[in-house]
Amino acid sequence: MNGMLRGLLAATALISIATAANAQDVSAVIGGLPADLKAQYEGAPQKVLPSAWDNFTPPAKPWKWCHSESYQGNPWRVSVTNELKRLVDGLIADGTVASFEVSDSNNDAAQQINQIRAFIDKGCSIITSIPGSSTALDEAIDAAAAKGIPFITAAGSVTSPNAINVDSNYARWGYDMMTAIAKAKPDSSILLVEGIAGHPIVVQEREGGDKALAENPGLKIARSVNGNWTANVTKTVVLQAIATNPAPIDAVWTTGSESRVVAEAFSEAGRPAPLITGSITGDALGYWKANPEKYRFEGHAVLPGWTAQTLFRVGIRMLDGQKPKLNTLLIPIPPVHNADLDKWYKDCMTPDAVSVFPVPPADPMPEEWLDAYFSNPAPSQGWDYAKVPDACAK
Repeated sequence: MNGMLRGLLAATALISIATAANAQDVSAVIGGLPADLKAQYEGAPQKVLPSAWDNFTPPAKPWKWCHSESYQGNPWRVSVTNELKRLVDGLIADGTVASFEVSDSNNDAAQQINQIRAFIDKGCSIITSIPGSSTALDEAIDAAAAKGIPFITAAGSVTSPNAINVDSNYARWGYDMMTAIAKAKPDSSILLVEGIAGHPIVVQEREGGDKALAENPGLKIARSVNGNWTANVTKTVVLQAIATNPAPIDAVWTTGSESRVVAEAFSEAGRPAPLITGSITGDALGYWKANPEKYRFEGHAVLPGWTAQTLFRVGIRMLDGQKPKLNTLLIPIPPVHNADLDKWYKDCMTPDAVSVFPVPPADPMPEEWLDAYFSNPAPSQGWDYAKVPDACAK
C-alpha cells in the first residue's frame, strides 16, 4: 500500500511539474508577443495551452480543405463561408489545393460530429470550423489529430487540446465597450441588451462589462434585456424597456450587430438618441448616413470577412509547415469610433442592407502580428489584403 501511495504521489508530482512547465511556456510565449496581441490575453476566458502541433509534418500537395459549419442560417455565417471559399479557390486555381468541401449541421452537435468523422474518413488535409459546442466535438477533434489532420476553429473555442482556436477575447470586448460609455458620460444611465441568455460568449461579454461597471461607479443600469442577437427580438425588447423606463437612458450597451434597430426604437419612441455599442454593420452605417442625428456609436467590428481571413491564414500556414506556439490565437477586434463612421461607409449601405458587412480600412491582423504566433513564420500563401473585395462587390 505504501508503495502504491508513493507511486501515486510521484505521478501527481510529475503532473504538477508538467502543468507548471506548460504554464511557464505559455507565459513566456505571451510575454514575447507584440503589445497589441499580449493585451488580448489579459483576463481571457479561454484556456491557453502550448500547441499540440509543434511536430506536425503536412501531407503532400495538393491538399483537401474541409470546412465544418454548425449553422448557415444568417448572413454573417454565410459571409464567413463565402470569404473562406474565395480564398481557398485561389489556392485551387494554382494547384496548391485540390478541393474545398463544406458541411452544415444546422445547430445539431451530433450531426456536426458525424460530419467531422466523415471528413476524417475522406482524408481531408485540414478541417476548419465554426463549432456548435465548446465541448461536444472534442472526441471527433482528437480523432482527427490521431490521423494527422489539424482542426482549426473560429468564432468560438473548443476545449480539446488538439485544436487550434482562432478566437477573440469577448470579455475584453465587453469591458472596452462599457469603458467607452464611461468616457463619453461618466454618470450614464444604461440599457443592457445582451444576446442569447447563457451562451458562453454572452457570459464572457457580461463579465467584462461588469468589471468596467465596478471601476466606474457613476454608471447605472436602467434595465437588462436579451435580444438574442436577432433584429426583431432586439427591437421588441428595447421598445418595451423604453416604455417602462420614462427616465432618461443615455447609452445602450449591446454586444450584437443590431445597433440600427436599437436606434430606430429610440427614434420611434421619441426618445433622444443614446450612445450605442456593439458590432458595426452595413445596415447600421446606412441608417447613420440617412439619419446622422439619430445614430451615435462606439464599438467594434466583429465581422465575417476578417473572421474567415484569419482562419484561412492560420490554416494555410500550418499546411505550409509552420508551427503555432499556442492552442489559442487571439485576434484583436477592430475598434469603430463614431467620428470614423465615414471611413467604414460605402454607397451600397442602406438601412435595409442587412447582408452587407463593412471591410476594415486596414488589415486587423497584420502579417507581422500573425508571425509572432508561429515558431517558424513565413508569409501566408494566397493572402493579400489589398485583394479583399470591397463591401459593395457582388
